[in-house]
Amino acid sequence: MSDSTTARTTTLRLSVPEMDCASCAGTVESALADHGGITALSLSPTTGRVEVTFDPDRTSEADIRAAVEAAGYPVEGVVRDGEGDAGALIPDTREIWTSRRALHTWAGAAFVALGLLFEFVLSAANATLAAAVGYEVTAAGALYLAAVAVAGVPVLRNGLTSLRHADLGVDLLMSAAIVAAVALGDGYLVDAATLAVLFSVAELLEDHAMDRARDSLRELLELEPDTATVTRDGVEEERPVDEVEVGETVVVRTGEKIPLDGVVADGESAVDESPITGESVPVTKERGDEVYAGTIVDGGYLEVEVTSDASDTTLSRIIELVADADAEQTTHERFVDRFAAYYTPAIVVLAALTALVPPLVFGEPVQKWAIRGVAFLVIGCPCAFVISTPVSVVSAVTSAARNGVLVKGGRYLEAMGDVDAVAIDKTGTLTTGDLTVTDVVTGSGVARSTLVGYANAVERRSDHPIADAIVAGTEPDDEWSLTRHTVENFETLTGEGVSATVDGTPVIVGSPDLFTLPDEFADTVADLQAAGKTVVAVSAGNTVVGVIAVADTIRPNAERAVGRLRAQGVDRVVMLTGDNEGTARAVAERAGIDDYRANLLPAEKVDAVEDLRETHTVAMVGDGINDAPALAAADVGVAMGAAGTDTAIETADVALMGDDLERLPYLVRLSKQSTTVIRENIYASLGVKALLALGVPFGVVGVATAIVVGDMGMSLGVTANAMRLARITTDD
Repeated sequence: MSDSTTARTTTLRLSVPEMDCASCAGTVESALADHGGITALSLSPTTGRVEVTFDPDRTSEADIRAAVEAAGYPVEGVVRDGEGDAGALIPDTREIWTSRRALHTWAGAAFVALGLLFEFVLSAANATLAAAVGYEVTAAGALYLAAVAVAGVPVLRNGLTSLRHADLGVDLLMSAAIVAAVALGDGYLVDAATLAVLFSVAELLEDHAMDRARDSLRELLELEPDTATVTRDGVEEERPVDEVEVGETVVVRTGEKIPLDGVVADGESAVDESPITGESVPVTKERGDEVYAGTIVDGGYLEVEVTSDASDTTLSRIIELVADADAEQTTHERFVDRFAAYYTPAIVVLAALTALVPPLVFGEPVQKWAIRGVAFLVIGCPCAFVISTPVSVVSAVTSAARNGVLVKGGRYLEAMGDVDAVAIDKTGTLTTGDLTVTDVVTGSGVARSTLVGYANAVERRSDHPIADAIVAGTEPDDEWSLTRHTVENFETLTGEGVSATVDGTPVIVGSPDLFTLPDEFADTVADLQAAGKTVVAVSAGNTVVGVIAVADTIRPNAERAVGRLRAQGVDRVVMLTGDNEGTARAVAERAGIDDYRANLLPAEKVDAVEDLRETHTVAMVGDGINDAPALAAADVGVAMGAAGTDTAIETADVALMGDDLERLPYLVRLSKQSTTVIRENIYASLGVKALLALGVPFGVVGVATAIVVGDMGMSLGVTANAMRLARITTDD
């Protein structure tokens, strides 16, 4: 495609709620495939969404909508070129049992019941109403025909649409089966009527099952607030969130949802961030802190300066990514699609052979074998088989999002289940990334207040992270009894430390390698470094007066998370860090990690991941920004603490929205269980279809059994099995 063509394309996202099965999607796809000007097409029956990219010089939005609706599927919403909230395309809950289709089905069922009454109870009144060319219609037969006309019309209409587009979908198969049963005469009209009614009931049950699958998406959508209290010219106004502009201030009180992403401009409150991060413990927010749409103020008052509009909040991006979770097919889905492409035609051929060979070759009764051929057509419906994977993926990905884990698609969910090695960055992942003062050791005759006073005074002028930690850890209080000092001649000693004149005394704060350490400090410094701490020495007037150690704090649940990863079948957990050997060893020991690699540059982290991939399926866990190359090199890149970090959400395959490492073993467990459920669904669908097919030639399996068990029953079964994934939590 040329650049000029690319520049002219427009993308539409359509909400098509009634497109809720693979066959439905096939019909829509066939209708659009015949439509000129469409350059790309993506359909998701699980979410009822169609994405169309087209050349506006060759077709239009109205033409595309008309093509979809002509295929029998109403369009209920449109988002153009990413404008607006794509989450709004998630279909509303449908009134399935009182819909027009349902009313037709119940009327058809009533006609079938009356027909059975005339045939078996009021047989004396079951007179022949019409007869022509050997085709008789009794009163019961007329009622059965009425049932076909009422309940079967939607099936026959969709079947004709499929026929026009040469689409061998379920509606075409069922239409052929109904027409064949009607053609066999009065004795088989009950089969035609039963087929029409039961298939309609099956379709309603499948609609209900798919609606249940979509419920989890709607729960995410319900987290988005509809209105915001905006301060304009000193007056509070309640406005729809999509009318609030970036830079405006919104007011949020106790129990209210924060309407949009922003920064706290005034006030303080605990905020329940579980809708975003999955963390159950509220987080205190004050001036300057980031807050996210959908989180709840829990006992306080906040004024929030808005930093993103309604379509670009962290929550809206989560909803959109989850809704598109089945866009990239898993290995299982690709297998199912390939298999289904051969399965349905093979069953149709088998149905034809069943109907024709025994009568033509062996002189068997035509009607008996024709109705068995009809049963084969019913078994040819691959709905349960085809939806078994996408409904499981959507259930799992949505469940993960509710637990603070954003999985970018089924492919990554599947890959995470195969992971047997995890590489974890140290700083900000295994540790909090916040340096704190852990030890203050003074020389003989030196007061602690003197040592920390010098260090605090000089480091206040530096912007190095170690300096920030020393300043924060030695702020004036009763323990340190610090006094303020006059600081002059500040200078940075690149890569080594800082120096200044403090109250007229030359002071240097820096690496112990800068100094000839007195014997009283040599062993102490060695011990502190061996414990994984960073040590700085402080000299005053050319005399070392003490040392201060700082260290990154390991996350309290790091060891438990590593242990749970191993319990989930992860063979190797490797820590990758740019820190020195001593620090790496100490952190690895405290986290329960046997394998670590220290002193790594970013490119060397990539090499380490690629080495692991030679023998393992690897997930790399990092902060999503500094570790981006290593995340990209892994089979699955996992960004931690991604809430509010656009880069991490966009570039990582999986994003842990909070800082809880235990979300990682939860994700591995969810992924493995998802793979198990998908396989169960596929094998069960194929197994039941195979058993039914074996029973058809012997007359054991009829039309009703084929629908109730093979179509209706299996569709409900695979959906219910997939919904189990929603019950897996981080506490399991």
